[in-house]
Amino acid sequence: MGTYMTMANVDDGVAGGGRAVLRLAADAAATVNGATWMARAASEDALAAADRLGVTGLAVPDDPFLARDTDYIRATLPALRAMSSVYFRAEVSGLERIPADGPVLLVGNHSGGTMIADSFVFGQAFYDHFGPDRRFHQLAHDLVFEVPGLRTLVQRYGTVPASPENMAEALRRDAALLVYPGGDQESFRPTWQTSDVNFAERSGFVRLALEHDVPIVPVVALGGQETGLFLGRGRRLARALRLDRLARLTVLPPVLGPPFGVTVLDFPGRIPLPAKIRIRVMPPVDLRQELGPDPDVGEGYKLVTSRMQRTLTRMANRRTVPVVG
Repeated sequence: MGTYMTMANVDDGVAGGGRAVLRLAADAAATVNGATWMARAASEDALAAADRLGVTGLAVPDDPFLARDTDYIRATLPALRAMSSVYFRAEVSGLERIPADGPVLLVGNHSGGTMIADSFVFGQAFYDHFGPDRRFHQLAHDLVFEVPGLRTLVQRYGTVPASPENMAEALRRDAALLVYPGGDQESFRPTWQTSDVNFAERSGFVRLALEHDVPIVPVVALGGQETGLFLGRGRRLARALRLDRLARLTVLPPVLGPPFGVTVLDFPGRIPLPAKIRIRVMPPVDLRQELGPDPDVGEGYKLVTSRMQRTLTRMANRRTVPVVG
């Protein structure tokens, strides 16, 4: 009997090992397939941008909400999942606090310059949790949609240009809407301010939540500002060049990172360092329940940002070493 049990255990171990190998092979194939989808989409978008005569039949939809592609999301999630888990060693918690359906306003702190690693990590985790059919939109600066190749990668995941009209439209479509009130001011803050929430007194998200009577779900991320060495915002130079009027930019920061070393506003390009990304979804905030039937916008702003700052500070205090995590 003892010999029989030993052989059975060996057989089970071999079978289990075989199944594990098959799972690894399937995951690797799905990751490669997802990366191929991304590369094809980027090349098609670049070709469409160069096709002034329209001979290719490729074009960006006039309605940015129509660019979201659930088939594309399903096919490319394995590639994003591999990037999140292996490269950024991501930890995302609290997704169950987001309603499974209906409109909700997700408010996050913004990090990582234009290479916003935490946004990609959160998008992957959101779609893994809820599935691609849960409508989800994110806001991005207009400049993102002027870069052929990059724009299609984010558009197909639901990213739309940042504007009050698009914010309202996303909520009307019963979407989970992710906004970053801090914008470029926060995303390009110095690396030594990695654990600071800085919305630059932009309180439009509070008015939006009150107008549409939707809950605010804060999303706090740590690690994105360590994917490069951000040396300052360059606000004086941006003002001198009048970039706020020309391109809606209030910063012109120097950033250190591979492969070029020194970049300005992440141009000509920067590969994010593999900093550990931690993201925590906080409990929903019902402004009217907490502040009364007619909340003051300023009070709502303080309520949300103070809670986010406390959470981010705790997260920063609990880790061991920056970048490593």
